[in-house]
Amino acid sequence: MTGSNTQNIRTDLRRIQDWIEPQSRLLDLACGDGTLLALLAETKNTTGYGMEISQPDIEACLDKGLNVIHRDIELGLEIFDERSFDYVVTTHSIQTLRYPAHTLLEMVRVGVRGIVSFPNMGFWSNRLSIGLLGKMPRTRSLPHEWHNTPNTHLCTLRDFENLCKTLNIDIVRRAAVNNTHDKSFGSTLLPNLLSETALYEITAKKTHNKVFPPGN
Repeated sequence: MTGSNTQNIRTDLRRIQDWIEPQSRLLDLACGDGTLLALLAETKNTTGYGMEISQPDIEACLDKGLNVIHRDIELGLEIFDERSFDYVVTTHSIQTLRYPAHTLLEMVRVGVRGIVSFPNMGFWSNRLSIGLLGKMPRTRSLPHEWHNTPNTHLCTLRDFENLCKTLNIDIVRRAAVNNTHDKSFGSTLLPNLLSETALYEITAKKTHNKVFPPGN
């Protein structure tokens, strides 16, 4: 497999890299050009598949020597049995789906753990744009205009955590981070207000308790 350019990896993918155990089997939903898959294969000796609908991205994955399935993740993951993977990952894609709840349930069905990242609609500048200017926000994590955005189900940290509770999904850990995907005092103290991006590790409901306070 062609080596990844590890010097130019997005910092959110670096954080996900830290969460993945070596030699894991994983599925990357809406994997794009395969950057995360290649990084994990190179640094964690992982195996698995990407799932992508964009033909140019599929070709980019194949050029990297990655296994990729040409499929819309909205069609479901019924092609996989329960616990087929150690991790099922989707980065900055869950908010673009028509039925995100269904995808989350499928992630924790076919994977022992799921990892999800998304832009936080509760970030202070987003609230300010709507509350003071009366218009949809445009930020580094939400760069599109309202009429051409791929995002159909934007949410806050609290929204996501409430949905997981409704779906009987446990949240194992959370990273509420700034625009460079680093933790700060503010994003730790008031994550729902001062974090621009959220990353979650989730699993099917078990008996353990959450290991962090809910989004503020």
